[in-house]
Amino acid sequence: MRSTYRFLWVAGLLAISVQSAGSQTWPTRPIHAVVPVGAGSTTDIVPRVVFEQLSSQLGQPIVIENRGGAGGTIGSALVAKADPDGYTILVHSSAHAISSSFYPNLGYHPTRDFAAVVSLGTSPNVLVVPPSSPFRTARDLAAAAKAKPGALNFSSVGIGTATHLSAERFILSADIQAMHVPFKGGAEAMLEVVAGRIDFFFGPVGLVRPQLRDGRLRALAVNGAQRAAALPDVPTTLEAGFVDAEYPIWFGIFVPARTPREIIATLHREATAALNAPMVKARLAELGVEPMPLTPNEFHAQVEREVAVNAALVKAGNLKAE
Repeated sequence: MRSTYRFLWVAGLLAISVQSAGSQTWPTRPIHAVVPVGAGSTTDIVPRVVFEQLSSQLGQPIVIENRGGAGGTIGSALVAKADPDGYTILVHSSAHAISSSFYPNLGYHPTRDFAAVVSLGTSPNVLVVPPSSPFRTARDLAAAAKAKPGALNFSSVGIGTATHLSAERFILSADIQAMHVPFKGGAEAMLEVVAGRIDFFFGPVGLVRPQLRDGRLRALAVNGAQRAAALPDVPTTLEAGFVDAEYPIWFGIFVPARTPREIIATLHREATAALNAPMVKARLAELGVEPMPLTPNEFHAQVEREVAVNAALVKAGNLKAE
């Protein structure tokens, strides 16, 4: 009996030793990064900026795979079921904290099945209209929507995305009605506004800024807590008179929940160093992405809070996935 106990004790020590050694030597092969939206969106561009530097630091390539669809849930589900060894990671946006409110039968939970690793930054979404639009302010838009309920429409990158809930939060704050027209990607959602076929859109700074600069869009407000450094002349939604319309987007890295803490710590440390590299900082600033330094625990707690807030918003707006 004693020999059996001794064998189990030694086997346990060996298992712990092997796991610890594996965590310390991570990574020893390429890392698979799943981005659950289409290529070309800000959620796709931001990690590409960071991963070039991060890959160099880790000494391994980071292979990005775009697996869009169903509000980002298809790609997320893939990572939730992946081996928790640090070689399959999820790069997502604020939409990660939205999906469970729209899709109750996901097969995964955004916080119970994932561990937050690092925030890659935050950016407000910008309320934009076509240059031909009669609206010069967010109040103009709200007044027109009140005068003709349901007459205006807005685009998004899809049902349950941050661009969708940005608009819904504004709509709820302004007490107006507008028709939602979802698209598969940010470029399409934005260009329909440029063409004048869509009345308004809440788009990430990095996506809409070139169009604003060229006069192909007009910015009415940003939905951050403060003005965007990239658009200092554009008022916040609160400054425009709309309370509780704030809904800035964030970007971050997640791993399956049972990933060893040593790997999470290493990835957090190296990603933070990459974010502070001068070329990365400059490029993210061009995209309108500002720093959002959080520890893994702080980031995880923020996602948990947002899951609850989004559930309340979806319920208040009677929003559906269909």
